Amino acid sequence: MAEALIVVDVQNDFCPGGALPVERGDEVVEPLNRLAHKVDVVVATRDWHPPDHHSYDEQGGPWPVHCVQDTPGAQLRVDLAHELIDRVVDAGVDRDAPGFDKVGESDLADWLRGHDVDRVHVGGLALDYCVKHTALGARRAGFEVVVHREATRAVNVEPGDDERSIAELREAGVEVTE
Repeated sequence: MAEALIVVDVQNDFCPGGALPVERGDEVVEPLNRLAHKVDVVVATRDWHPPDHHSYDEQGGPWPVHCVQDTPGAQLRVDLAHELIDRVVDAGVDRDAPGFDKVGESDLADWLRGHDVDRVHVGGLALDYCVKHTALGARRAGFEVVVHREATRAVNVEPGDDERSIAELREAGVEVTE
């Protein structure tokens, strides 16, 4: 059996200087690149929204416009180890698609099984949104899941969202490394 790394949404718009930056979001790149060298398969995911995505504040949602399809902000960070990425999965591609669970909202589970993956490592942005939902989606799909705390950062819209997310992950059977 094989192990995979899912690099969740390490995109320009979620890093410092982007449209919806996660504090210290750029600091996840180095640990993710290290992890990418230790697994058999690497998948990178992207929020890949249409210009009128329901989550945008101008559409009545909670977030500023971010990760619009084919814009520089939606691109993966250039300092990620792109040469190790085997597949890119886009989510939130339709106006009403949430895009949080990159496994449940795509064919990723089947693709991983097709590559004999049974254990999935997860990191990226942001812990309390897409990382959490992707890890839970992978767990629901039957994978062993490890979230690497050093390779993720949280938004923390409400103080403590990161710790509540970790508790939820652990309760679902996800291993969380410190």
